[in-house]
Amino acid sequence: MSEVEGPDRYVVGVDFGTLSGRALVVRVRDGAEVGTAVHEYRHGVIETVLPDGGPSLPPDWALQDPDDYRDVLREAVPAALAAAGVDPTAVIGIGTDFTACTVLPTLADGTPLCELPELRRRPHAWVKLWKHHAAQPQADRINALAHERGEPWIGRYGGKISAEWQFAKGLQMLAEDPEVYRRAERFVEAADWIVWELCGAETRNACTAGYKGIRQDGRYPSADYLAALDPGFTDFVAKLDGPLLPLGARAGVLGARAAAWTGLPEGIAVAVGNVDAHVTAAAAQALRPGRLVAIMGTSTCHVLNGTHPAEVPGMCGVVDGGISPGAWGYEAGQSGVGDIFGWFVRHGAPAGLDSHERLTELAAAQPVGAHGLVALDWWNGNRSLLVNHDLSGLVVGLTLATRPPDVYRALLEATAYGTRMIVEAFAEAGVPVDDLVVAGGLTSNRLLMQIYADVTDRPLGIIGSAQGPALGSAIHAAVAAGAYPTVHEASAAMGRVDEGVYRPIPENVRAYDALYAEYRALHDHFGRGANDVMLRLRAIRNAAVDAAAERTASTLEVVG
Repeated sequence: MSEVEGPDRYVVGVDFGTLSGRALVVRVRDGAEVGTAVHEYRHGVIETVLPDGGPSLPPDWALQDPDDYRDVLREAVPAALAAAGVDPTAVIGIGTDFTACTVLPTLADGTPLCELPELRRRPHAWVKLWKHHAAQPQADRINALAHERGEPWIGRYGGKISAEWQFAKGLQMLAEDPEVYRRAERFVEAADWIVWELCGAETRNACTAGYKGIRQDGRYPSADYLAALDPGFTDFVAKLDGPLLPLGARAGVLGARAAAWTGLPEGIAVAVGNVDAHVTAAAAQALRPGRLVAIMGTSTCHVLNGTHPAEVPGMCGVVDGGISPGAWGYEAGQSGVGDIFGWFVRHGAPAGLDSHERLTELAAAQPVGAHGLVALDWWNGNRSLLVNHDLSGLVVGLTLATRPPDVYRALLEATAYGTRMIVEAFAEAGVPVDDLVVAGGLTSNRLLMQIYADVTDRPLGIIGSAQGPALGSAIHAAVAAGAYPTVHEASAAMGRVDEGVYRPIPENVRAYDALYAEYRALHDHFGRGANDVMLRLRAIRNAAVDAAAERTASTLEVVG
């Protein structure tokens, strides 16, 4: 008798996000979500200064404390079990997902370097969060050299490696703190590190190895290429390489220490690590080719299964088995979405209008195009298609008659235009996109969802769970525990989606076609080299910040 046919069994999915971690208890036979809990990271995102009186950080840094992740296991998992009222002995597996590329240097036993007293004040010893963008110069060097040498893997990533990814962050560490680089015996995705903490065994998942670690056709970039980047970088692959397992596989079993943290039985299955966006495809029953999943939150990640490999300009990668075994998984993304809307509510809207609800209500009353604006959605740089985190935001058409709801709607629309650029790039490369499924916190904004359906001219479904990544992790835990033979079968039984909730409105589609043409013109003008004013302004800003920091340091030395 299988686990599905016997008495009710449960799995736990744990989603490690940007600011918090969520645990979800799920019934194996039908995916019913029976208990959940959230734990906010104590340190959040470390962007200005290291904790406990540590040094200040330069611009574009974003770090985290790995013990905040352990706290999610200690706090959220037991709380979710209590909320579910489930006997822990009925739980057969646990799965996890993480933001990516979120990566940390460790000793050979997995100890984070930032937890060594002598390295606590060294920024490069800490976890670098996905939105750490200070490695852009290293990414530029990686890309230029790859094209000079005709490296075969660069086309699989749309022609550009991101500053967010493993090689750029590792090369930055080598350049700026070679001692920390030398001390790093392992350089590991947080998605794999937390699994290491759970089961005591180091593994690497096929998803992050392919998308964030440039692993293609069974190998990483060559030693010759790494030496050409920097002679000291030739050992980087040795820090990355580990036991590689497919998604849905069992990484090991829950160890005694993690069992004590979580309240789960020692010895239950621990699934291979995964990425928050990619794991959501299973939760949304979106593993079939042609169905694009947009996981919309502070940023957006777009994932899509295809039947064959294709080189798509500006993509984050195409990986065999990167979303689910047996398909070529494509990834694209936008570095800022919900963060942009939140920025405007906090800093651009006056009292009385400083809420998403009020701005959405007023913006929804406008006909398409009535605000006379078009914006570029680059407040946090551009991930796809341009892969340049030094780009910045833009709003065109402002007048003395412009009001906050006008700008707010233009920002909503700008992110939809960015998604349309991605959809069209897929289609032009021979990877069809038939429909969209949206997951994440922004699905509650009905105006935003209708804008996306109209701008992309495609039906838009909504995931049937408010906890897509955690549900996806639970689905993979069920497979790792042997309750289902494949991720596809577990997805069919445990995932859920509301099909075609939003349909394109023909007159809106036509109106948005005209606005999108203006967006594309601005996109190419400012993003493809015709006018590099955004890059020059970034350089001026960085120089001013650095000069101010040097003056402050000099003053402190004199006072000292």
